[in-house]
Amino acid sequence: MNAIITAPELASDLAGTNPPVLLDVRWQLSVAKTAGEPSFDGPAEYAAGHIPSAVYVDLDQELASAPGVHGRHPLPDTARFGAAMRRAGVSTGRPVVVYDGGQGWAAARAWWLLRWTGHPDVRVLDGGLPSWEGSLETDAPTPAEGDFTPEPGAVSLLDADGAAALARSGVLFDARAGERYRGEVEPIDRVGGHIPGALSAPTNENVGTDGRFLPAEELAARFKSLGATEGADVGVYCGSGVSGAHEVLALAVAGIPAALYVGSWSEWSSDPERPVAVGPDPQ
Repeated sequence: MNAIITAPELASDLAGTNPPVLLDVRWQLSVAKTAGEPSFDGPAEYAAGHIPSAVYVDLDQELASAPGVHGRHPLPDTARFGAAMRRAGVSTGRPVVVYDGGQGWAAARAWWLLRWTGHPDVRVLDGGLPSWEGSLETDAPTPAEGDFTPEPGAVSLLDADGAAALARSGVLFDARAGERYRGEVEPIDRVGGHIPGALSAPTNENVGTDGRFLPAEELAARFKSLGATEGADVGVYCGSGVSGAHEVLALAVAGIPAALYVGSWSEWSSDPERPVAVGPDPQ
């Protein structure tokens, strides 16, 4: 099953006999608030225009629990997540397509959660809303209630101890920007640096200038050069389990299964007892 779908393919599927449930998960990391800039308003963006039949899903409210000891975007309550998906019309026997504003991080988070909770057919619109060439609508649809019941555990999940162990026994990728990995800057979390043994693999290097994923063979070659060779156990973390999901998606496009450490650096760095490595080397 492909993990991504192109805009022309989506348009064809929406016109077919079994159109996918379409989820709009536009979201933006709220770092801009510290600079006095307006915060991103996903519902307002959705109301201004969305792909026909798309239902808005709020990442902070429905794809994560409240920030706390397990990071800035911990796993959502399973019952709450399931209710949100059913409200959007998600059913086990119907495909799902997720899109966001083009960065791909939020859509990948929804994709990963649906996969982790057992949905068999979910894809991300490659390039997000900017890739869509069809019309937009402003009316919010009211889909029939879906029947999806989340059953967590369908794909691999890491906790802090598991991530630490994988960094030594396998391959643990840090999907954040290189300067955050090296500890040169840290705009959000308590301290900069990385999990000892983790390898820097910024997720923005998995896409082209248009925000679409590089060809599968290029992604496979990139990850192989970074250590994800055949038979290796692979995991990913980021700041709070959002951009890391995008890297897991890129690995899936490349044909490489990978586990996600959802708590990521926001959980790891909040515990002063956990070791922190800085600089360009894994250590």
